[in-house]
Amino acid sequence: MSDYTRYLMIWTPQGLDWLWILLVVLLIFGRRLPEVARSLGKSLTEFKKGVREAQETKDDLADDVKKVKDDVVNQAKDAGGLNELDNKD
Repeated sequence: MSDYTRYLMIWTPQGLDWLWILLVVLLIFGRRLPEVARSLGKSLTEFKKGVREAQETKDDLADDVKKVKDDVVNQAKDAGGLNELDNKD
C-alpha cells in the first residue's frame, strides 16, 4: 500500500482543509445558503420534537406496564389468599 493510499484512508480535514471545504460549499450553495440553513434548522427542530415524543411514549408505556404488573400481582395474591394474610398483620 502506498503512502498516498494510507493518507486517503485516514484523512480527516484540519485547518486549511476546512477553508477549502467552506469555499466549495459557498460556491455550490451561494445564494441558497440562507434557505438551506433555515431548512436545516426546521429539520433539527422536528427531529428534537420526534425524540421528545418518543421519550414521552416510552415513559407512558413503562407506566402502563407497571400498572398491569401490579394488577396481575394483586390478582394472583387474591387468588392465592395472600392479601387476606397481609391485612391480618
